[in-house]
Order: sequence, then structure tokens, then C-alpha cells
Amino acid sequence: MLSRNEIMQTIQMIDQQHLDIRTITMGISLLSCADPDPEACCRKIYDKICRKAERLVPVGETIEAEFGIPIVNKRISVTPIALVAAACETADYVPFAKALDRAAKTCGVNFIGGYSALVQKGMTEADRKLMDAIPEALAETEFVCSSVNVGSTRAGINMDAVRQMGQVVKKTAQRTADRDGFGCAKLVVFCNAVEDNPFMAGAFHGVGEAETVINVGVSGPGVVYHALQSVKGQPFDVVAETVKKTAFRVTRMGQLVAKEASQRLDTQFGIVDLSLAPTPAVGDSVARILEEMGLEVCGTHGTTAALALLNDAVKKGGVMASSSVGGLSGAFIPVSEDEGMIAAARSGALTLDKLEAMTCVCSVGLDMIAVPGDTSAATISAIIADEAAIGMVNNKTTAVRIIPAPGKGVGDTVEMGGLLGSAPVMPVHTGSAEDFIARGGRIPAPLHSLKN
Repeated sequence: MLSRNEIMQTIQMIDQQHLDIRTITMGISLLSCADPDPEACCRKIYDKICRKAERLVPVGETIEAEFGIPIVNKRISVTPIALVAAACETADYVPFAKALDRAAKTCGVNFIGGYSALVQKGMTEADRKLMDAIPEALAETEFVCSSVNVGSTRAGINMDAVRQMGQVVKKTAQRTADRDGFGCAKLVVFCNAVEDNPFMAGAFHGVGEAETVINVGVSGPGVVYHALQSVKGQPFDVVAETVKKTAFRVTRMGQLVAKEASQRLDTQFGIVDLSLAPTPAVGDSVARILEEMGLEVCGTHGTTAALALLNDAVKKGGVMASSSVGGLSGAFIPVSEDEGMIAAARSGALTLDKLEAMTCVCSVGLDMIAVPGDTSAATISAIIADEAAIGMVNNKTTAVRIIPAPGKGVGDTVEMGGLLGSAPVMPVHTGSAEDFIARGGRIPAPLHSLKN
């Protein structure tokens, strides 16, 4: 039984500390939709998504009303489209994105992820076609999100894919220049991508997953921030215990919603992703948690250590609350989506180099970062390569979601709106990486990948 005090604590977390379910994401396998006829394939994709997810939004809204727990997003993830479309006799993969977009609109979800390719060791013709189509696909759709996995600890880094993705990011920004390169906010380049991630823009439904599955992402930076205010000046082991206990309570709420949603939708329960995902709202910031630990500003010396403690404690608290923790599960540091990160970047305290160091110890990587519009494709590829190397060597998921804002320079601001927030344009190093990226080939996997 829940005590009166526990119930009141939860109400306070929801009402005053920005606690919410960030997303209920339904994963749907589209492998059965493969067809040599591209029109038939697109029709099958649309029909299956609409059939499986037609009740996702109403059920989410009902749970939200009954339990009084905010559910911010309802989303869909699908099998990487490069796999589904491989059987089609066509060179144009944009229609597949449009089919996804129509299905998302019909179902009423916020985003649909899975316009994706897995190329960590090599590229098929289908992978190449999909990657070539990404700029146009993201420019001509509203709800579609895209991701490409270019490396893994077991396979190394596909530098041919890294080179191409730098070009894809640039073209996507140019195709959506009228919206400050907004298409890039829906595009993620991964190393060690996971199959059960409920968060966008990187969600896709892995081939090892069930026919359909419900994954839930929780979020509670504001709750952790308020909890740490009660242990000011105390040792770090006390800080860690406080974060663990808080993560436990947050994850239990996510477990409740996930099981309820899976039962009502007659869909297998997958995982709870207990990542601390910030928003631009004041009081819902990962950066402010780090500053509450004693840093004057996020980005100063000590930031990486503080983030390491936070990330580890969140994971430890979460796994005690659920046996089905998965996805990414840790602390996100998306610059444009975190009020404290935005402030630190604008002041110059938080730099791209420091963010890269922080990604060694947190979930995902360089996320929602705006750079000057004239940044070259080779420089973007080099940034992707650096981040993939961190993921490969450390056996963790890393990613890059970067926006070369057309026509903008350092000091300007890119406005994304909503949960995507606004990003100050950050400087990049001016030294050329053209010759480095031009080499292509594959960076071999590290020795510790040989585990069999």
C-alpha cells in the first residue's frame, strides 16, 4: 500500500517539479510490409501502422486523465525503412517517408521514427538510397524522424557512412533553410544504437523486437533538482543516494503507466527508459542539477564528474524500480532543450569541446547543437567521427544531432519551438578535416570487442 506521504510526494512532483511521462512509444514491425512494388509497400506500411496504433493516442489520453500523470508525447517507431524497402524495385525512397507521415497524421501522434539505416559495417544499396533520400524526406514531411547507425563496438566505425552523413546533414539544413535548418532536428547519427529507444529523433523498432511493443520514457530533472536542495553541502555519497531514491520513485511511475498502456492496447510491454530528458522550461534542466551540486555554471571544471555521478545514480535507482529498464536510460544533455544549457552556452562557459567530454559519461551525445551555417560537411563528419569513437571505445550509445543553421553565425540563435527550444549558435574549430574524412574505409573495432 502507498502511504499518504508517498501519494502527496508524487502529487507535488507532478504539480510543482515538472515530473511527467515524456513519451509512450509504440514499436511496430514492418517486415511483413516488404513488396517489390513500391506503391504496394507504402500502402501496406500505412495500413499496418494505422491498424496497430489507431488506439495509441486515445488510450494515452485516458491514462493521463485517470491517473493524473502528464503524458507529453505519444509516438510510433518502426522497423528501419532501409530493411523494409530493400525488396522494392525503385530508386526513390521519399514515398516511404511520406507514407510514414500520413500514418502519423492519421494516428494523431507527435512523431514517428524509423526512417533509418544500420550501416556500422557496410552499406547495402537500400541503405545508400535511403541515406540519399533523407534531406528531401525530412523537408517534405512533418512528423518523420530519421537515424543512421554508423558504428558499433563490435564492428568499428564505417567512415564512408560518416563522410556521407556529413553531407546529408548539410543538405538537410539547406532543404529546410526557411526554418533555420529544422530538418536536422529530426536527424540523428548513432554509434551503438539500441533497438528499444522510445525517444526521438533516434527511435526505431529493432529486428529483435516483438511484432508490436510499448516502450515508455520518463523524465524528472526538476524532481532531482528539488531533491538535491535538501542535501546542500553534504558529501557526494549522500548526493548519489538522494538521486538514486528519486530515480526509483520516478521509474515506478513509468512502470505503472507502461504496464497499464500495454494491457489496454493488448501489446507487449517492452521497457521503461528512465532518462532525465530536460525541456526549455525553467525548473526542468539537467544543467541546473549539476550546478546544484556546487558548480557556478554548467561547463566549468568539475562538470564532467558531476554528470558522471548523476548518470550512474539515475541508472542504479531505476534498475531497482523495474526489471525492464532499457533504451538509453541516463541523463540527456540536449543544448536547445535545456534552459540551463542554453544559458551556459550563451555565456561561453559551455563549449562544444566540453560537451564532447561530457558525452563520455552521459546518455547519447552531442544533441541539438547549432553551429554556423557555413560549417563544412567534412567538419560535421569529423564531429560525428569523434563522437562515434567515444561510443565505440567505451561500449556505449553515442550520437550527434547537429544543426548547421543556414545564414547564421556564432552568437545568433536558432528557434525550434516547443520541446525543441532554442539553440545559440556555437563555434567550431576552423582547422580542416577534409583529408581525414576523404580517406573513407573503416576504423577497426577496439580489442575489447573480441568477447566471444
